[in-house]
Amino acid sequence: MIYNLDKINEMAEGDEDFINSVISVFLEEVPQDLELLEIALNEQNHDQVYKLAHKIKPNVDLLGMEQTRAAALQIETLGKAEANMSEIQVVFPLLKKDIHQVVSELKKDFNI
Repeated sequence: MIYNLDKINEMAEGDEDFINSVISVFLEEVPQDLELLEIALNEQNHDQVYKLAHKIKPNVDLLGMEQTRAAALQIETLGKAEANMSEIQVVFPLLKKDIHQVVSELKKDFNI
């Protein structure tokens, strides 16, 4: 399993509706942000790359996805520094793979 719900469970204090709400927001927003991030990469838009990676980072952190959070942080940092896009292109596939995998697992685990 690529994610864990420890942080969400701690925040929810047993509130199943809260947990489901957090998962729903993740499933709605993060794949969309990921698509926009890929477009920003293709357009070589450092500012958008930075902003979108920054937006994705807390969402994956909430699901305990440390490796994915590290990838988002790296992309965010490189985007802010206006690094060579090829450096960002190396990290992006890892972020994309992890997010697609967790979306699939969450949909299956939560019957969405």
